[in-house]
Amino acid sequence: MAGLFRNVAKLAGPKLLIGGALGAVGLLVGSYVDRGRDLQSPRQDAPAQKRVASPALVERSRSQPLPVDPHALVVKSVLPIETPFRHGDYVWDESRAPAAGPVIITVDLKAQTLSAFRDGHEIGAAVIIYGADDKPSPLGAFPITQKDADHVSNLYDAPMPYMLRLTNDGVAIHGSDVQWGNATHGCIGVPTAFARKLFAAVKLGDLVIITQGKMLDTGHVGKAG
Repeated sequence: MAGLFRNVAKLAGPKLLIGGALGAVGLLVGSYVDRGRDLQSPRQDAPAQKRVASPALVERSRSQPLPVDPHALVVKSVLPIETPFRHGDYVWDESRAPAAGPVIITVDLKAQTLSAFRDGHEIGAAVIIYGADDKPSPLGAFPITQKDADHVSNLYDAPMPYMLRLTNDGVAIHGSDVQWGNATHGCIGVPTAFARKLFAAVKLGDLVIITQGKMLDTGHVGKAG
């Protein structure tokens, strides 16, 4: 995975301001929806037309990430974010990206940031919440194995809108109340409005790469816009 991040690194412009500390951050992902509002098994009574799963995709646990091709992500452009990113913030702009192409999502737990790329062009970025110490979010690469726009945790009876399942033991990306101090049981929480756009942009099998402080080298690429 090191080769991947040598080929791509630090996003131009400040992306996150946490606790008053300004920082320019990389392109990756981060955290929450209420404590305990994390992914459980899909409800059997959820509307079938709003759930999409693929039996051809092998579901993995938190401890079974995929190996990453060092050339999997070639960054061609990034979104111009000149002001600090705070909890609840996101940007979305597909104007520089092709209408179709492979989508890769990167998440940096340390930077608390997620970015989505289509054909190498950044189309969206958001501040996240992520797993608390007792149930941390896993590191590594995981394919999206299920989409459910109206997922509800049947353990906590809590909504997890626009859920993108990553593992078979409770890790997903989903819409959340992204506020400072919130945490999950391993899921990646993003603002719900951003989750809706991300849900529409991805398909089953698209890759999500989660790291802890790895930065993508984007000094050589242009800014969208």
